[in-house]
Amino acid sequence: MAIQLVVGLGNPGSEYSKTRHNAGDWFVQELASRYNISLKPEKKYSGLYGKGLIAGQLVHLLIPTTFMNRSGQAVAPLANFFRIPVENILVAHDELDMLPGVCKIKLGGGHGGHNGLRDIISSMANNREFYRLRIGIDHPGHRDRVTGHVLGKAPAIEQNLIDQAIDEAARCFEIWQKDDVKKAQNRLHSFKAQ
Repeated sequence: MAIQLVVGLGNPGSEYSKTRHNAGDWFVQELASRYNISLKPEKKYSGLYGKGLIAGQLVHLLIPTTFMNRSGQAVAPLANFFRIPVENILVAHDELDMLPGVCKIKLGGGHGGHNGLRDIISSMANNREFYRLRIGIDHPGHRDRVTGHVLGKAPAIEQNLIDQAIDEAARCFEIWQKDDVKKAQNRLHSFKAQ
């Protein structure tokens, strides 16, 4: 089952572009640059939007330009317009419960406190059966420090690990489109950035 829509979560504006919370955005930027898909502002979908072929499959790319807790305002109109089933959507997002340098593909599940996922689930009539690309950013150790952590920039060493994992995730996405999700998961889940 090929993915038809890839959404990269983040917050809009240059002050957020390099913060950990924008890891999903970085993944979509990586796909766009790798496959020469230009992302342009699209009011209808409240985001940066482009489409192109990845491994011979047409894929829509979207980076919402709403704030994170309003991500569903971008995703739902696009999915509805192109009649993309929820299970053909991949949402890339930062993941506190994994270390930098690790990415994992998961189908369905809750929002785990992630406001972007929470809003997408509620805007998709509570259907949570979309795929997620979880990009590890690590946990700061205490929940009172989470906001500062996700809205902060990773130190260069951590950023390098995150970038390597995103690069590998983009390679695995092509495998997923060409073959299947299991092959992509097997490769991605055994990857650990050095």
